Amino acid sequence: MEDTPLVVGVDGSVSSLRAVDWAANEATRHGTSLRIVHASLWERYEGSDPAIGAEGPPDQALAERVVATAAARARRREPSLSVITHIAAEDPAGTLLHESTFASAVVVGSRGRGELSALLLGSVSLLVAARAACPVVVIRGDEAALNAEHGRILLGVGSRDSGTAAVHFALREASVRNATLRALSAWRHPGPRLGKHRPPSGGAREPAEQAATSLLARALEEQTPLFPDVSVERVTAEGPAAKLLTSLSFEADLLILGARRQGTPVGLELGTTAHRALHHSACPVVVVPHAVHTTRATG
Repeated sequence: MEDTPLVVGVDGSVSSLRAVDWAANEATRHGTSLRIVHASLWERYEGSDPAIGAEGPPDQALAERVVATAAARARRREPSLSVITHIAAEDPAGTLLHESTFASAVVVGSRGRGELSALLLGSVSLLVAARAACPVVVIRGDEAALNAEHGRILLGVGSRDSGTAAVHFALREASVRNATLRALSAWRHPGPRLGKHRPPSGGAREPAEQAATSLLARALEEQTPLFPDVSVERVTAEGPAAKLLTSLSFEADLLILGARRQGTPVGLELGTTAHRALHHSACPVVVVPHAVHTTRATG
């Protein structure tokens, strides 16, 4: 069993309970423990009305009920799983960011609660994905993706956001799931020709496409020999990376993206591709910071 647990943040919402289900399966795949964390100030942060019941005790008793419900759910799903619970009298984003310093990954739901539940992505989830010290998994998508029925992991490889940790994470995830890894590098025609020209079939390839192919090869060359059991599908496609990845996410169980670390307390830089994926992906999304050492990439 690994030394670092997989952490899942819970607030009693339907979204966070789905995250518990996914995290329980994932922790079992990787042979690690599951740490269920609830920040008691979540009520003030993203509204109330937890899914565990319309009526219930306030404050500490409610917090204990939230984690107890989540722990029981995880144990029913994976009876052999080691489950640890923790309640912090703090705000949820700060709590999960602290947890990320010693977690293999942090798992969160994709929605807030109360009035904020209508947002495309909960504020806690977005903040944690942007600043965590470890990979962050935002749970979204249909049951086929959540139950790993597609047998495919999707990796976005870009010139600015590629990173060894993200590639290693993707390959390792494909290996433990016995899934195919589809690695995508998007390219665009030069501005004046955008949407007006396509190279003839069988003709010379566009320089931009050649650059995307080279980028993909460089990103994968060091890590793929470490996972000889993984079948890798390399894809270069013309178009906006965010749009292409969102479209391909309907055929994937997991979408993995690297994120650049800034040299400031702000943390990670989430570009337009990551933002669109976190809001619109049809499967769970993993944001992997560049600075994370590959041995911690568990997800």
